[in-house]
Amino acid sequence: MATGSVGDTTLPQILPVFAVPGAVVLPHGRIPMIVFEPRYIAMIDDALGKGRLFALVQPDPQTPGPVKDLHAVGTLVRIVAFGETGDGRYLITGQGICRFHIVAERPGDNGYRRVEVNYTGYQKDLDEPKIVLTDRAKLIELMRAHLGALDISGDWDALDSLSDDQLTDRLAMVCPFSPEERQALLEAVDHQTRCSLMIALLQRDLIAESGSSTIH
Repeated sequence: MATGSVGDTTLPQILPVFAVPGAVVLPHGRIPMIVFEPRYIAMIDDALGKGRLFALVQPDPQTPGPVKDLHAVGTLVRIVAFGETGDGRYLITGQGICRFHIVAERPGDNGYRRVEVNYTGYQKDLDEPKIVLTDRAKLIELMRAHLGALDISGDWDALDSLSDDQLTDRLAMVCPFSPEERQALLEAVDHQTRCSLMIALLQRDLIAESGSSTIH
């Protein structure tokens, strides 16, 4: 398998692709997934024997990147939990490792697509983030208000135990943002930028829900 390097870490350069709208995972984050399409069942079977790694990339109907129908930025994911439902489906949990840029598409295998990727610019994804969010309280307040308006409950006490980077990543993945908004959060340069973007998105949605022109 071709490999590329990020700092002192060697990562695969050719990856099988799992492409689902709205499915985004950030480095160090985890995502549960139900796998049922035959091509993705085959992909998971192959990945389990080859390092448990795959590329999670959102489809992109506008196709601005180098590969048709895929966003240019995705995440290298490792399968950290695997189970079968008994009816042919797989239940997996993937952990985000590092973001990448797609360079080109390579010949597929067993019905699934494969891409060549480059990890340049994402070395910090492999480090344990140590950040302090200046707007942590504001982010949680807006998230509670937004989800409350949608009649969605949450375990808000559990958020207190999360570090700032865990909080940002968790909320970015679970909040009902659109696929394009999730992609923007994935591509944000750092956690503070991601937090600021989420705050702006939540404020916009709350203004729309309230019919007001401002919100604080």
